[in-house]
Amino acid sequence: MIEFSTWDILRNLLLAARWTVVLSLVSFAGGGLVGLLVLFGRISPRKAIQRAAKAYIELLQGTPLLMQLFLIFFGLGLFGVNVPAWLAAGSALTLWSAAFLAEIWRGCVESVSKGQWEASASLGMGRLQQMRHVILPQALRVAVPPTVGFSVQVVKGTALTSIIGFTELSKAGTVVTNATFQPFTVYGLVALIYFALCWPLSKSSQILERKLNVAHRGH
Repeated sequence: MIEFSTWDILRNLLLAARWTVVLSLVSFAGGGLVGLLVLFGRISPRKAIQRAAKAYIELLQGTPLLMQLFLIFFGLGLFGVNVPAWLAAGSALTLWSAAFLAEIWRGCVESVSKGQWEASASLGMGRLQQMRHVILPQALRVAVPPTVGFSVQVVKGTALTSIIGFTELSKAGTVVTNATFQPFTVYGLVALIYFALCWPLSKSSQILERKLNVAHRGH
């Protein structure tokens, strides 16, 4: 039987961790763009658009991410559409992230006082101008800590994509375990790598939140 050193195991896991990082970045960036559109829909003065955005958020937040992965990967196959695992993983995580980011940002936008809306409207600004020049710059400071904090959930969410065959850190852990018969070592290293990815993000979120609270009290 081939002997595998700890370094051999770690090296293979780190190679797979690259795909966890790539998938996390793509999903978070894509989710941010889609989430911004959903946010504008959520706070739109038009009731139909507002309801559609709310329905999207409730649907994506109210159903398991695993089910969403299955629907994109297997569901489209029923219509003859062959979806690669990486595309299904990226699409599902992007749509899922968008729902949560839109709701996080909605709360931040609504934390801006109504007086700011009224003052900017009195200057003759349109809705988009109000958002761009007055509301979003103020909401951004409040939004940074929870947005950074949510990125941890995106990284953890990538582990579910192993179910549809996407080879990221979790999937690599299973493959390496089957080859080495050292589950404790392998999954111990997998947990450490996830911790190394998530802990700096969690800590950054906490630091940003403290700084924001201090700045707010200072005013």
